Amino acid sequence: MELKPGRTVLAASVPLDAELQLGYDAYKAEEPELVMSLEKLSEIRAAVDAEVAAIEDLSGGGRFTVSQPAAPGLDGAPDIPLLVCTPASTPASRPVLYFMHGGGFYCNDHRIGLDQQLETAERFGATLISIGYRLAPEHPYPAQIDDAYAGLLWVADHADELGIDPERIVVTGYSAGGGLSAALALTVRDKGGPRLLGQLLMAPMLDDRNDSASAIQMDGIEFWNRSHNGFGWSSLLGDVQGGADVPQYAAPARATDLTGLPPAFLDVGSAECLRDEVLAYADRIWQAGGKAELHVWPGAIHAFDRDDPETQISKAAVAARRNWLERLLAAS
Repeated sequence: MELKPGRTVLAASVPLDAELQLGYDAYKAEEPELVMSLEKLSEIRAAVDAEVAAIEDLSGGGRFTVSQPAAPGLDGAPDIPLLVCTPASTPASRPVLYFMHGGGFYCNDHRIGLDQQLETAERFGATLISIGYRLAPEHPYPAQIDDAYAGLLWVADHADELGIDPERIVVTGYSAGGGLSAALALTVRDKGGPRLLGQLLMAPMLDDRNDSASAIQMDGIEFWNRSHNGFGWSSLLGDVQGGADVPQYAAPARATDLTGLPPAFLDVGSAECLRDEVLAYADRIWQAGGKAELHVWPGAIHAFDRDDPETQISKAAVAARRNWLERLLAAS
């Protein structure tokens, strides 16, 4: 997939943050070939399965009360596994972080990689609900957004049982999960459901076309490059990827109307392929008269704050998200 005629991209890549460069160099030494394939997918999923099997305690040493209910799928689809983590000794009617994991739509699990989200939930006395949506390519669109939507409806319907406030739900996710969060906000606006308090979109995958200037600029450099990004979108959409008929609930960048959405927080690294689609989405929210806060972290690559959480730029990113969430909750 090439850029449209008349568009050019500078050959130079964005220099990485000095602290992140160290982790990036170590990663490249172990994974010199940054090409995604079905063969590599089986290896990735095996590693995820091993990580899930090694889980011994989901409660954070008793810091959280944990349950794992299942929500009925839409129109006879399979039940959706949920992980519900409630901070110990918090009052009822708590806010909710409704979280969708990353993994390019094709891998990862809703029970792993939650350290940052659990810490945030504990800080704000919120319940974290992580969604086990179906994965592509075995389950293409609309399985993922259907699962996210069905789970949200179930959560709102069981608010009393869960001890949550259905008027204070923030949808949030990373990468593919960030894109699903944006798609879920569009779905709730158009099809009904609980009023969402906000959408916290961390390096979201928003545009299936995979042809932005930043995607070209960082191709073969950043580990989440056009190969991985394109594989994710083709797994989700098949032959319609990049065509004229991609629904907005699959790729939110395709939405023609961004009015009526809950306040959004978006962030992305300046040195990642998703940069320009995130910038464009925030800009279009503003153009539609909506509320959006955008952070572009200089020299940061995809998932930098998860892979290198002790760097200064990672700490700044997490702090900015929590600052936005604090202001959002205080105003509700």
